[in-house]
Amino acid sequence: MSRYPFEYDPSRPFIEQAGEWIGDVFYDVLPEAGFEIRDEQIYMAYQLERAFADKAPIFAEAGVGTGKTLVYLLYSFCYARYTRKPAVIACADESLIEQLVKPEGDIAKLARHLGLEIDARLAKSPDQYLCLKKLDQAQNIQDDSLPLAELYGTIPDFVHAHAALQEFHPYGDRRDYPDMTDEQWSRVNWDSFQDCFACDMRHRCGQTLSRDHYRKAADLIICSHDYYMEHVWTYEGRKREGQLPLLPEHCAVVFDEGHLLEGAAMKALGYRMKHTVFEELISRLLQNEIRETLAVLVDEAIMQSERMFAAIRRQSRKVPGSDRMSIELNPALLREVHQLRSVISAIEEELVFEGELYTIDSYQLRIVEEHLEMMGIALRLFEESGALICWAAEEKDGLTLSVMPRNVKQVLEERVFSQRMPVIFSSATMSVGKSFAFMADSLGIKDYLSFSVDSPYDYETRMKAYLPEPLQGDFEGKIKLALRLIRHTEGRALVLLRTQEELRRFKAAAAALPELAEYRLLFEGDREISHLISDFQNDEHSILAAVRLWEGLDIPGPSLSNVIIWSLPYPPNDPVFAAKRSEAADPFEEVDLPYMLLRLKQGIGRLIRSSSDEGIVMVMADPEQRPVHDFIGSVLPKGVELNKLEENTVL
Repeated sequence: MSRYPFEYDPSRPFIEQAGEWIGDVFYDVLPEAGFEIRDEQIYMAYQLERAFADKAPIFAEAGVGTGKTLVYLLYSFCYARYTRKPAVIACADESLIEQLVKPEGDIAKLARHLGLEIDARLAKSPDQYLCLKKLDQAQNIQDDSLPLAELYGTIPDFVHAHAALQEFHPYGDRRDYPDMTDEQWSRVNWDSFQDCFACDMRHRCGQTLSRDHYRKAADLIICSHDYYMEHVWTYEGRKREGQLPLLPEHCAVVFDEGHLLEGAAMKALGYRMKHTVFEELISRLLQNEIRETLAVLVDEAIMQSERMFAAIRRQSRKVPGSDRMSIELNPALLREVHQLRSVISAIEEELVFEGELYTIDSYQLRIVEEHLEMMGIALRLFEESGALICWAAEEKDGLTLSVMPRNVKQVLEERVFSQRMPVIFSSATMSVGKSFAFMADSLGIKDYLSFSVDSPYDYETRMKAYLPEPLQGDFEGKIKLALRLIRHTEGRALVLLRTQEELRRFKAAAAALPELAEYRLLFEGDREISHLISDFQNDEHSILAAVRLWEGLDIPGPSLSNVIIWSLPYPPNDPVFAAKRSEAADPFEEVDLPYMLLRLKQGIGRLIRSSSDEGIVMVMADPEQRPVHDFIGSVLPKGVELNKLEENTVL
């Protein structure tokens, strides 16, 4: 196969020629294959040509049905061939990734209709893979709630073979275990407390083998926002330690559902600490012939860690509707944090001398030094007033402290937006009042291109939007309304909830309603997400309840004819958003309202996914959340009116 899908003339700019070919694809080739000619899609193609030519960031806001995915895939594919480096497509979560790469997804469509061979490979987040160590731990404690025999049966023979790896293949992907609940999976998957560098199975681990596979991609690498930001954050450290970066050098990056990138960046730049993990890590030094001064410091660090976590527990407060506990910083807690950081600094100095004595294995020494450096960076944030966001969470094996920087602008500006490469933010909802200033400011982007095009669909005749009259604030009233709507559409309903607590209550209430017995009820967390979505699409009269599917869910056809929004999706009252509110002159106008409107618009957008789709949207807001009518009306598609749903209203 030739390098380019068109005849390349070296005397002319490459992007200009790629743009001409892409124009021909949308005007001629795809229509001959049964695709519609969409003016919005062709307009977007010309806008992206500018971004690739100028190697600039662009906010590409395009409504549902504009075909924006095909546009950025074609430009990314061509540019990858030109630069001989893959382009990265970073999606908001794993469900979006699966929809992009599934056999009937957009990449497969382009390859089939254009006769292209597109080398696209998945780079899944580490938590999407089975951890051999955690699996063995579950076996040792005889955890009967896990399908241990089935899990061990999926591990290839080469994993435990003593011979050198002659042939291998990736394994242990979350998608391979569709019937496991998310809670079950959390007991056997990788988590951030696993020390992969010290693991004797790391070279036979499914996660490690998958990296070797996707690094060889010629055209596209598909990953999550979280994984891309983890790559950015660990890039220098991994190179310093002689390791390959998580992702190879690439020519461009597309952030699908780009409005969610800031949260992923904050998460990736954070650090999680647990006393038991720190004690196990630092105690490794005692297994070597080290000097007494270092041994004393190790013991002191373990005791100081205990004191710091005890102080954190005393200062932790429950946050309603969240699993995170806020931490009230006071002088006593800050003293404990400072003392632990001082001991860690002293240990780091001693390790310099210890390394010159060669009493500690050099590889093990690098592992400990890397962890101590990260801990030092995290603890230092406590001493920089207003620089951090922190919270605690109670887990089975003790308290976990999470720390993240309050501001990620500088890191993103230095490590992403200064790279002189095309950076595409794609979503149906990124602007607030047609302005991209809210997003650009949160990400630290000063100079950028942007455009916004509406959906071509006839929402006025295809969508009906309702608001209960009177507004329902109590759970029982909402259940009654939801049941009425579900009966009307005979299932075919997506129920979007704001928090996991709401989901648990809805699940319990639905199980007790005999009126819902005739419908198949699907709940986020009960199965692997891509299989759950497939079940919903294929069982037309089913009902899907979810917290994380406000964006990215693409179910054309009658299976999704009813979107029930349980409450206005304001941000949670957790430490992350508390920090954002504390910096705002008007927290509601600057933080809560823009977040809610973007998320509400995304949720409403799940309904109409093709020109033939039709259905209803119900937004159930609490009575105190006024002016509700104005809020909802501002994000409804053009031509759609917000109707009152009273007891005698005919649907």
